[in-house]
Amino acid sequence: MDKQLLNRITINPEICQGRPTIRNTRYTIDLILDLLSSGMSESEIIEDYPALESNDIKACLAFASRLSKVKSVNRIVA
Repeated sequence: MDKQLLNRITINPEICQGRPTIRNTRYTIDLILDLLSSGMSESEIIEDYPALESNDIKACLAFASRLSKVKSVNRIVA
């Protein structure tokens, strides 16, 4: 996994209550993943959120991939 991509993901208790965000912005990882899962393309997301870059979206996917590799999950809250 590209470490440079993951370096774009920040966790700062002063921003979005410590939820993972992109480059210390208020764009959370879950926002980007929700947009992707709703069917938006990378270019549509960048058009709607021009501060984002292609590598930011790739970083969100890399972060989600890393999280999916945990050994156990107690439950997923909908």
